[in-house]
Amino acid sequence: MSVNRKDIENIAHLARLSLREEEVAGYVETLGNILDMVGQLDRAETGGIEPMAHPLAGLAQRLRADEVTEADRHGLYQQNAPRVEAGLYIVPRVIE
Repeated sequence: MSVNRKDIENIAHLARLSLREEEVAGYVETLGNILDMVGQLDRAETGGIEPMAHPLAGLAQRLRADEVTEADRHGLYQQNAPRVEAGLYIVPRVIE
């Protein structure tokens, strides 16, 4: 995938990054290389590949039983909250 100077400037703007003029060319090349590699991975044939539970053959990840081990103290914890409504913590708005 081709990335140009304008793409990098737009991405930097969206990410609120301040790039120096001499950095933009490096990012054009680097991000272009990354996107090319992702494109190669996207074109890889994976139709007959079974999903793996563990990256090493013959091994499996030991999982613990999904059991409740503590009592529900939701109400107790919310007693200390300045504002609670319908079981949810109400916080001040920080973005207008």
